[in-house]
Amino acid sequence: MENKVLAKVNGREITQKDIELSIQRFPQERQRYLETEEGQRQLLEQLVAFELYYNYAKEINLENSDEFKEKLEGVKRDMLTQMAVDKALSDVKVLEEEVVSYYEANKHMFVDGESVVAKHILVDSEELAREIQDKVKNGESFESAAEKYSSCPSKAQGGNLGRFGRGQMVPEFEEVAFGLEVGAISDPVKTQFGFHIIKVEDKQEPKVKSFDEMEDMIRSQLYQERQNYKYMTFLDELKKKYSVEM
Repeated sequence: MENKVLAKVNGREITQKDIELSIQRFPQERQRYLETEEGQRQLLEQLVAFELYYNYAKEINLENSDEFKEKLEGVKRDMLTQMAVDKALSDVKVLEEEVVSYYEANKHMFVDGESVVAKHILVDSEELAREIQDKVKNGESFESAAEKYSSCPSKAQGGNLGRFGRGQMVPEFEEVAFGLEVGAISDPVKTQFGFHIIKVEDKQEPKVKSFDEMEDMIRSQLYQERQNYKYMTFLDELKKKYSVEM
């Protein structure tokens, strides 16, 4: 593909490749705009502006100023420091069998807890709750009753609260919801919010997440731990090699 020249500033060419390299330096969400025709036009104007200011800096001899030399030395130190850290950590590796061993030894850490999918109808009196309970037991659909009588915003979804685990609902509600069989409808349950009639749609017992689900997370965790360990141990070696006064 031709590397098209888009502009020239004092003899220096700004090309399509310059635009593409500049786009890559921006966050992903910003890149989408810069890849449009309008975005690239604005970016080209910015590159032209930078080149103009660069020429001005050269003209007034800023590169020989003490301020520039001081800043340049700071950038140099930062780059060399980062390169030294990268080199010190370059031999850190995590083998596939180590990831597998960690998973097998720590399966208890990768458990999806018990959960249920439940619907409810919330009213402000036990008497009304029992009336609605009787209507549902006599054939009215739970979802229709929730839409008509419930004071909870979930009534718009037929009382559906979605899936939730232990500790996400108030204790009185949770105790009944996790104790019900799938399809069963509870007696009125009193909580700080009022009286609930609960219907459980689905239950999921605790289960261990698969190795495939956890592999990337485990590898990243082990890699980070080993990098930190190598960083600190190598730092101790450097403290012995070079003088440090606090």
